[in-house]
Amino acid sequence: MGHRPGVSAKKQSGEDARRWPGSAHEARRFILDELPGGSPVEGLAIDGERFGAGEAPPELVVPELIEPKPFRAIRVAEPKSVRGQSGFAGFLDGTQKLELVNHEDGISIVWATVSAAIRARVGRRMVAWGGRPPTVIGSFYFPFRYVSGLRGEFRNHPRVVDTAAANEDGKFPSRHPAALIEAAVKRVQQDREKIERELAEAWCASEKSALYVDGSITSSRIASSSAIAVGVIKSHRRLYGEGDAFQVLVTLKAGERTSIFRVAPERRNPVASWYLRLRSGAGHDALFGLVRVEASLSDDISSRADEISRWILAEGSPLALPDGRWDKMAYGIRDTEEFLRAIS
Repeated sequence: MGHRPGVSAKKQSGEDARRWPGSAHEARRFILDELPGGSPVEGLAIDGERFGAGEAPPELVVPELIEPKPFRAIRVAEPKSVRGQSGFAGFLDGTQKLELVNHEDGISIVWATVSAAIRARVGRRMVAWGGRPPTVIGSFYFPFRYVSGLRGEFRNHPRVVDTAAANEDGKFPSRHPAALIEAAVKRVQQDREKIERELAEAWCASEKSALYVDGSITSSRIASSSAIAVGVIKSHRRLYGEGDAFQVLVTLKAGERTSIFRVAPERRNPVASWYLRLRSGAGHDALFGLVRVEASLSDDISSRADEISRWILAEGSPLALPDGRWDKMAYGIRDTEEFLRAIS
């Protein structure tokens, strides 16, 4: 588990007795001592979505079916009929906040905080899961190669991340400011994924009830093979709906799922997956209320998919307003995000 902001740098690195920053404001002041020749930047947040972090363009993919052909819509339940019938006992989500705090000769120094937590349902209340505390980590991200005059103690600190390491071919990233920001965003996303994965695996090791994970579970061998971890994906850059499957996908009605297909991303773990329409898309765009669900592969995956889908439909009430993603977001995930905003 990572260190919490506010713990002294001496305790974290054994070398620097100054207090490690706990916020972007403190990070901005801290870095002035490390880079006296740099220029502080005030209040410039970095939009990870805008910079893309190497995100692949939208694409359609032919689904690798697990259930018998053809790819079709399967009625699961009327959303209103399953209210209060969810089997999820925990909700896992993470957040990331990035801010440009300094630059030296045009090279950006980024401070980012990543956080993750599981909120458990106890009766009708949401509480912090007692199995493992939430994780909040604040770190500096910048390319060592292009920044001069760094002290060894700072460079070697576990919360200082080099975003300009050579790739497998020995090539270093471009000095282009946008390319370096993208590299920083990508590393931040990797760090966030790591702490989310650790929490998911801790739940799978100690609990018996289902965990609702906001996002994919394919990065974890443990979570992707567990019967109690369920990933729910709200964004659809890659859409498993090429060919005849596309028409089935975009015309799904509320309470319907698609046939189950296998997802096996490169360098990740395979899972069973299907799409589920949470709310009617009438009068909205084609992806309104549409989520993609991931669960472990098993012989009984068809019956499990129906049950899991009913649970996800049940989590649609109450509405996750005023969040703009309310059509796809479970209220338990909104509660987790609000909790993380309060502690990070």
